Amino acid sequence: MSLKLYTYWRSSCSWRVRICLALKSLEYESLPIHLVKNGGEQHMDNYTELNPIAQVPTLVDGNFQLTQSMAIMEYLDEKYPGFELFPKEIESKAHVRQVCEIINSGIQPIQNLNVLQKVGEGKAAWAKHFIARGFDALEKILVKTAGKYSVGDDITAADACLVPQVMNAVRFDVDMVNYPIISRINTSLLEHEAFKVSDPENQVDAPAKAQ
Repeated sequence: MSLKLYTYWRSSCSWRVRICLALKSLEYESLPIHLVKNGGEQHMDNYTELNPIAQVPTLVDGNFQLTQSMAIMEYLDEKYPGFELFPKEIESKAHVRQVCEIINSGIQPIQNLNVLQKVGEGKAAWAKHFIARGFDALEKILVKTAGKYSVGDDITAADACLVPQVMNAVRFDVDMVNYPIISRINTSLLEHEAFKVSDPENQVDAPAKAQ
């Protein structure tokens, strides 16, 4: 199996990539990296050789290695034809990237593990604030771009980013009643098989599976 994914069950960035791999029906070997145990396995020398920033995910495709979820999603879409994560139509593709980056750059990094460990006490309130702030903006964007899904009526990379971020929102007690479009799309996507198989609770390193 040429595709390998270094991942962590609850990592939203890893989940995005798992969704995209499932949408494209690509088989891969899952290689769990525990982000907390023993100070975080992502900091071990053998992993930082692959990923110097000590984050997940990392994709290995034969002799090719790639980090960062957005780069990985775009690579998969260009390397492996079939299900399109990014539409060919220029404006639709731009809208998909816009939604992805609101989440990937504007929300998730401010509430990720590294930041919360630095925040310390009050980290839950911090995460809740910045996720809600980002969702306030995202909901307004989706008014213009959404159909059945985040951009039009086809599942795209934008949706692969959306669902994991909603999980984080729920985890930090964000009131999703304030975001009816996000909630509607998320509910619909969770019924799709690609989102079910990639769900954190269905990963080999999920606590219930690892026992």
